[in-house]
Order: sequence, then C-alpha cells, then structure tokens
Amino acid sequence: MKFFFAIFFTFFVFSCEKTKLFPVTAEILLEKISSFKGKKAVLVNVWALWCKPCVEEFPMIIKLRKEKNDLEVIFVSADFQDQFQDVSFFLNEQNVGPVSYIKKQKDDPFIEGLHSSWSGSLPFTI
Repeated sequence: MKFFFAIFFTFFVFSCEKTKLFPVTAEILLEKISSFKGKKAVLVNVWALWCKPCVEEFPMIIKLRKEKNDLEVIFVSADFQDQFQDVSFFLNEQNVGPVSYIKKQKDDPFIEGLHSSWSGSLPFTI
C-alpha cells in the first residue's frame, strides 16, 4: 500500500506544473501575440483577482484552451505588483500552465497600447 501511495504522490507532485508569472507591458505583450501569427489563434484575457466575473470565467477559458490545440491563451493579470504572490497562487490553483503575465505598466498606457477601443473594464478578452 505504501508503494502505491508513493507512486501516486510522486506522480501528483511532478504533474503539478507551477506557473511562472512574468511582468509585461502592452508592447511586450503585442510582440508575444505576433509571434503566433500564422501558427495559432490567440486569445488574450486581461483579468484581476478583485474582479468577480474575471475569476468566474477563468475555468471556462482554461477548459477552452485544453480543448483547442490550435489556440494559444495568454492570461494577463491587471492586479498590482504587490499582489504578485496572490496572483501566482491563484494561477497555480487554476492549473494555468507554465507561463502567465502580470501588468507592469500604468493603466492608461497599458490599455491604450493593447487595444485602442478598450475602455479598461475587466474582464477584457480579445
């Protein structure tokens, strides 16, 4: 019995991939999106922990990403840098995957730089 538990525990630990959270500006994000041109469709979701609709839609977007191999999903947290650990914890809890982003730019330049018709309201998905 201990042997099976050890195997299960080892599999569980190594199958839970931690998400690396990288600070990003609108310019860097647009470069990342452009890198998929001609390869994959890209869905960008800008969200925040304090945004209830953002948190509620998260599992649906994760499920969509798992169902569509030709879709790249990029999550960008609009939370403040001092919430880095809370955001990282949430992303790992949601099994987001290896990489996610957190905004490291003031709101107006980020909003205007990412999409000219975005009002800044969350959630925002393009």
